[in-house]
Amino acid sequence: MFIVVTGAAGFIGANLVRALNDRGERDIIAVDRLDASDKFRNLVDCEIADYLDADEFLDRIVDGDFDGELEAVLHQGACSDTMERDGAFMMRNNYRYSARLLEFCQNDDVPFLYASSASVYGGGTTFAESRANEDPLNVYAYSKFQFDEVVRRTLPDRTAPIAGFRYFNVYGPREAHKGRMASVMWHFFNQVRADGRVRLFEGTGGIANGEQRRDFVSIEDVVRINLDFLDHPERSGIFNVGSGRAETYNAVAAAVINAVRVAEGGQASTVEALVREGAISYIPFPPALLGKYQSYTKADLARLRAAGYDAPTLPLEEGVRRYVEWLMARERG
Repeated sequence: MFIVVTGAAGFIGANLVRALNDRGERDIIAVDRLDASDKFRNLVDCEIADYLDADEFLDRIVDGDFDGELEAVLHQGACSDTMERDGAFMMRNNYRYSARLLEFCQNDDVPFLYASSASVYGGGTTFAESRANEDPLNVYAYSKFQFDEVVRRTLPDRTAPIAGFRYFNVYGPREAHKGRMASVMWHFFNQVRADGRVRLFEGTGGIANGEQRRDFVSIEDVVRINLDFLDHPERSGIFNVGSGRAETYNAVAAAVINAVRVAEGGQASTVEALVREGAISYIPFPPALLGKYQSYTKADLARLRAAGYDAPTLPLEEGVRRYVEWLMARERG
């Protein structure tokens, strides 16, 4: 029996493969698309049984090659570029592909854990898993929302576990290949290493400079939650996966700068001191993001807790410190 991880060479997928290896799992089928990409590097230190291109995997599902062969599917594969304008591609890749995998898993009694997204909430301020709170601002979010709707229709008559995870802003190791779509922690770290300062967006709509707030969650927590649900097949539903805290970009910038400084033997400073010395500065808000930007997110974790997951999430400073130390270790080779 095999565990399938789609998007296996991507950020969350690769961390899941590594974590499964740490539990002794080797019968893993890694599914992804590696066209013109060096994200294969995320799997170099991982052990897998086979690698399949995403389209080949779906063709073999249709042909019945994996009937009775799969223990679980951890579906992390998707186009996550929120600026992608090709709606037809996004719906084929994120929505239709996911729907086909879900159909197979239900027909073959295979647990199906998948990546949704907090982007489905759009510009709202209430982040509980309810249709009333959902208002996607871009086609990526719409593709995730529409698949969640398929799951909602399937859940009452499910034949196997289904768990969807609405990831908030995830950060941590193995995300460098994402480039501009990588977390702000990754970008801030590279800015600090390049010129010793971090540049944040100015405020808009009455929000002060750098005071936009997001729920940032460590990849360590994301992996733990996925594996905990894999171990508890009695759980099904759609769940927020975040820290449950709304952190300012100023706080994130300070956490990154301070983690670098402390690692180099220096002292931590407050946001105010970092602004005064120019270590934090502000740039105009991009016009292209107006009306498409979430200025506030905070995961409501009530449903996740009610399902039985009660472990605390990493505090921002601790998660950033661990990530910065990992990045600096990679620099040293």
